[in-house]
Amino acid sequence: MESKLTISKKFKISEVDPRIYGSFIEHMGRAVYEGIYQPDHPSANEQGFRQDVIELVKELNSPLIRYPGGNFLSGYNWEDGVGPKEQRPKRLDLAWRSLETNEVGMHEFAQWIELVDSEINMAVNLGTRGIDEARNLVEYCNFEGGTYWSEQRKKNGQEKPFGIKTWCLGNEMDGPWQIGHKTADEYGRLAEEAGKAMKLVDESIELVLCGSSNSHMPTFGEWELTVLDHAYEQIDYLSLHQYYGNPEDDLEHYLARSLDMDEFIQGVIAICDSIKAKKHSKKQINLSFDEWNIWYHSNEHDEQVKPWQVAPPLLEDHYNFEDALLLGCLLITLLKHSDRVKIACLAQLVNVIAPIMTETDGVAWRQTIFYPFMQVSNYGRGTVLTPIIEAPTYKTSDFEAVPYLETIAVLNEEQNEVILFAVNRGKEDMTFTIETTDFAMKKIIEFTEMAGFDIKDTNTANQETIKPKQSMRYELNEEKLSVKLAPLSWNMIRCEV
Repeated sequence: MESKLTISKKFKISEVDPRIYGSFIEHMGRAVYEGIYQPDHPSANEQGFRQDVIELVKELNSPLIRYPGGNFLSGYNWEDGVGPKEQRPKRLDLAWRSLETNEVGMHEFAQWIELVDSEINMAVNLGTRGIDEARNLVEYCNFEGGTYWSEQRKKNGQEKPFGIKTWCLGNEMDGPWQIGHKTADEYGRLAEEAGKAMKLVDESIELVLCGSSNSHMPTFGEWELTVLDHAYEQIDYLSLHQYYGNPEDDLEHYLARSLDMDEFIQGVIAICDSIKAKKHSKKQINLSFDEWNIWYHSNEHDEQVKPWQVAPPLLEDHYNFEDALLLGCLLITLLKHSDRVKIACLAQLVNVIAPIMTETDGVAWRQTIFYPFMQVSNYGRGTVLTPIIEAPTYKTSDFEAVPYLETIAVLNEEQNEVILFAVNRGKEDMTFTIETTDFAMKKIIEFTEMAGFDIKDTNTANQETIKPKQSMRYELNEEKLSVKLAPLSWNMIRCEV
């Protein structure tokens, strides 16, 4: 099987906003407690954070982490998580029917964020709460001093403002499962007024408006049109959420799910631009794909978890090799839309549908999906080049032409590199030819592949066998690069230019 990619420095999609490699920590399951925070663990630092988890998170190089939810957000009182720990109330978390101790709150999470070299993507509760609590939280986090809430922050040990830039206006407010679920008109008006108040406190912040919880919601499209019509001038981004799975055990259909993501993004861009035209606005709304991942392995287990526990095991999907292949395809799709997708959050980061898992009394370890995300986050920085692709295709139940090759190129001019990411969806070797029209590829710096595994193989705490390895199957001359992509493989090629 043969395929070809042609690229040119003249034809660019966009500079990559590093926030596209964001992630997500929600107060649910073992994401916070026994995930990032476990004071009695041998690796815990003085603040109670697991150092082994910190080191793995730093490998992912994720510059923005969404917090504190998720569905948890819509019943959360942020004031419960500040002040002396011994005085913080224990609360029922109605979203996940768990017991929240509030040992970790705003200050603790900010400390952890600093340890992993990231920034907070803060979310405000617009389910059970509203405008007042939202503007008070911005004042608490970002105002210099001399007011009630900014002085409370100082009293609680944080003299300088946290300086949080990115804020989410609620979570999945279109979903009937959401505490405080609202109609599009109800939410649109609330988000408009909350956003207005928040920006009056700090005009430098950027706001994310809730789009649909997924593209299959019965209100998808109409929801976006309505909430944007209300809040367009106050907000900066519209959110998208989507999870994928393979419950039918149909590999060809599963690996084509990135085409579904592509259609979803294109549809939401069209809606944003239609409201822009309707309002005669010069302002462009970009996208925040602030929940995306693979989620289906743990569904049956979660139904058996007893309620009202502290940090029960929830959504602990154990990812296999085919999941890593799809995750690579999804990352490439996000990069193809880097002109409009400026923020994205892999949901989530630790233990809960996550690339990183922890053993309560043992090690932290990398799941199969860790590696494609780590490679793209670390090396997919620079300018995304418009891909001209020639590849054979196959047909699925919902797509007429799924290319066997999924690929994108990122030019990092500071490092004099072009980085190629590619997935071979097929079950045979692929000869992949890369031609450049206006620059030369001088040498291969690195060519790694994840290939040769059974598609159902997983990593474990004791054995991380599914990971990239070096490949030498390439030929490079002044005009083109030719590489062999193994069947069912994730590949990264770094070329000096």
